[in-house]
Amino acid sequence: MGAAHQPFRQIDRAPTSAAHIAFSEEKMSTTISSEQGQVPERASIDESKIAYQRPQPFGMVPDAFVGSALDLDGDEREWVPQSPTVSFKPLILSVSQGFYINILRVRSSGVLSRHRHTGPVHALTLRGKWRYLEHDWVATAGDYAFEPPGETHTLVVPDDVQEMATLFHVTGGYIYVDPFGVALGYEDVFTKLEHAVRHYDAVGLGKDHVRRIVR
Repeated sequence: MGAAHQPFRQIDRAPTSAAHIAFSEEKMSTTISSEQGQVPERASIDESKIAYQRPQPFGMVPDAFVGSALDLDGDEREWVPQSPTVSFKPLILSVSQGFYINILRVRSSGVLSRHRHTGPVHALTLRGKWRYLEHDWVATAGDYAFEPPGETHTLVVPDDVQEMATLFHVTGGYIYVDPFGVALGYEDVFTKLEHAVRHYDAVGLGKDHVRRIVR
C-alpha cells in the first residue's frame, strides 16, 4: 500500500511587527542610498539653451534673411524701378506659395493704380501717407491695413507727400482695371521676379542676386 495520507499542516508564521517593518524599510533605504552614492552625479544642464538637435523636415525650403530690410535710404540698386517715380524693394518672392513681400516706394503724388486683389494683402506704412479713393481712411507712418481678397481700390498719394514707402505682403496677385472693372493688366510674384532679375543684372548685381530671396 502507499504511504499513509498525512493531513495538511499549516505552518504558523510569527506575526510581523510594525517595528520590524520599519526596520526593514530603513535598512533598504540605507542600502539604496549607499549604492546611489557610488554613482557620480551629472552636472545639471539648462536645456532651454540647447539648439534643436533633430534634422529639419525633409523637403523644407531654406530660411531667408535680409539685413537692413527696412532701410529706406540704403543701396539704391536694391530698388527695382517700375516707372520713373515708382519702385519696389523685394524682401521675399515665394514662387512656391504664390506670395511676395516688398516695400513699395512712390516719389510722386496723384493716382498710382486701380486694381482688384485675388488674395489677401497686409500693408504697413513706413514713410509718408496714402489712401484709397474707395475708403475714408488715410494711412500714415506706423499704420496697418488689411485688404480682403476680391476688393478693388484706387491707390492715391496726396499732393503734399514727396515720398511714400509701404511694406506690402501680397498673396496671389492683382488685376489692373478701369473704373468699370475691365481688365487692363496684372501683377504677381512671377512678374515681380522678372522685373527684379532684369534690374539686378542691369545694375551689376547679377541675375543671381535675387536667388537669396526666392523660395
